[in-house]
Amino acid sequence: MRKLLILSQDQKAFPDRKKAGEILARQLNNFKKENPVVLGIPRGGLVVAKEVADYLGAELDIVLSRKLGAPGNPELAIGAISENGRLFLNEVVSSQVGAKNAYVQQEKKHQLDEIASRVKRFRSLRPKVSLKQRTVIITDDGVATGATMQAAIWAVHQERAAKIIVALPVGPQETLDELSKDADQIICLKAPVFFGAVGQFYDYFDQTEDEEVVNILKQNLRRPSQEKKE
Repeated sequence: MRKLLILSQDQKAFPDRKKAGEILARQLNNFKKENPVVLGIPRGGLVVAKEVADYLGAELDIVLSRKLGAPGNPELAIGAISENGRLFLNEVVSSQVGAKNAYVQQEKKHQLDEIASRVKRFRSLRPKVSLKQRTVIITDDGVATGATMQAAIWAVHQERAAKIIVALPVGPQETLDELSKDADQIICLKAPVFFGAVGQFYDYFDQTEDEEVVNILKQNLRRPSQEKKE
């Protein structure tokens, strides 16, 4: 198994997130037998995740983890806080940027408040799926710096998943290299040589609204295959 699998360096755009998810799903066929959980990063990532989960017949959930940003540079992740409050702190990075304990605790509280608002919005429809000893596939519509995906990986590690697979339509090579240090496998459809922003690789890249997230979660609550098993 190759730890980092990039299928092409194609610059061509996907029509939309749904189509990207359909193409990505076919590359994950081998994971069907592992009864995976597919996690989408809200909001746009959930559109991709739905296609993957539908194809694999898998449980679908959202990642409500948040990255802890560095002092003066919120895009640089020094750690992550999971939905259940577990904190992962990258000691090396936090030390390099001078993130003292008081700052970390303040940032942790801020991000927990952000998580709480999303929990209130989404968890009344879809209780959190346990990730313990599960194969977890984390996806998004793409990565640029990778900070949000990095936080998701760290948070899923804290929940003791058996295996973490990151599956993406698009991302730059250097970001994928970094993410591969913490995931069991990265599968990316394309890593274009000239990468500006994720939206550059979609013909239609609209803002995904909370209502669409809610509808996707509702649709996945009960699958026909799950009903037959019951």
